[in-house]
Amino acid sequence: MKLAAIFSLSMFAFGAEYYPPPDANGGWRTLDKPEEVKKTAGMDLAKLDTAFDYAKDTTQHGGLLVVRHGYLVYERYFGRGNREAVPELASCGKAFTSIAVGIALKEKAALIPDGLNQKVFTPKYMPAEIFPLDDPRKADITLGQLLAMSAGIRGVNPVYVHGEKETWDTPSVDGPIATTDPVALHEKLWCAPGECYSYATSSPHLASIVLRRLVGMEMEQYIRLKIAEPLGFGTWGYAMYRPNLKAGIDAQGRMEHTPGGGSIAVRSTDILRFIYLLLHEGKWGSQQIVPASFVRMCGKMSPFNPHFSHSFNFNVNEDGHISGVPKDAYWKAGAGGYCMYVVPSLDMVIYKMGGNEGQYDPKLTGLPVKYTYDGARDGWKLDKAKVGDATAQTLQMVVAAVVK
Repeated sequence: MKLAAIFSLSMFAFGAEYYPPPDANGGWRTLDKPEEVKKTAGMDLAKLDTAFDYAKDTTQHGGLLVVRHGYLVYERYFGRGNREAVPELASCGKAFTSIAVGIALKEKAALIPDGLNQKVFTPKYMPAEIFPLDDPRKADITLGQLLAMSAGIRGVNPVYVHGEKETWDTPSVDGPIATTDPVALHEKLWCAPGECYSYATSSPHLASIVLRRLVGMEMEQYIRLKIAEPLGFGTWGYAMYRPNLKAGIDAQGRMEHTPGGGSIAVRSTDILRFIYLLLHEGKWGSQQIVPASFVRMCGKMSPFNPHFSHSFNFNVNEDGHISGVPKDAYWKAGAGGYCMYVVPSLDMVIYKMGGNEGQYDPKLTGLPVKYTYDGARDGWKLDKAKVGDATAQTLQMVVAAVVK
């Protein structure tokens, strides 16, 4: 029997139509007794505890949450990690940008007739201030290339050309400053569009500019209407207060536009809702919130990026480079040790919560702090030799907790 058929039977058997209500109305259904977790969700709690202990070695603050067959079977935190915490999630926000674009592509199809193949460095999709273009090659950049980071924009090392890793000595722009219009709109190209992959934070921000012009509102407002409200998010927002930036902020130090390259701030159990939406190919209850075809593209190698295992702001395991993990697994990580994972063939989503002290500063978001922290992780230091590749190893450990 083919994997897809097995997955479909599994989904049916375990209640594919379950969708959790908002936390204010009861939230996720849970299992906590080891025998229940093993029987109903097919997970070994002791092995999940081991994965949690490893997660504690990887970040100053955070937690580990696992949903399988629609049950929240694991939820533990450390340090400032808490269900009510809304830290800045760094590059995890790139995934929200991609999904918002996927929604808009269907909703505003008449305005962007070529879809992901649309060349977007035109006055219709970009502000007039950048014309004439500072590099004529930008005229060939498509929306799909922006989402797949193959538009030619210089990012961080390493870079990839058809699977071959390279290192460029030329400095790059990254972090919050790369998610401002004045910087992103004037980023230099380091290869022709489509000819290389480079992890460039400005790339999804440019996609968010296209989104903003398509839908006529800020991306945060669009995500609120199309994702957060239908899924029942609690408190959430973006880390918009960046007074130290030298561009793209107002007189109060607030970013002028939603940062498409990161900085979203979402509660842990609502992150689970977001990735559970992806697990169900964009469906939530009776609503098809994201086109299923777009979600499927997020989980696979992309024709827009033949260079590296990165789709539309998700890393994918289609080439099996993470051993012991299904090839249909995909994930998005963020600086500070965050990562959200989708494993369709196991009917499972995972959230590795992370974060350093600064990412939990409420001054970044202006959102309230609804819990207390006991100071237990003050002064914590990362032992890099002990941790290794935390993104991959956490996924491997949770997958290994599935009862065969």
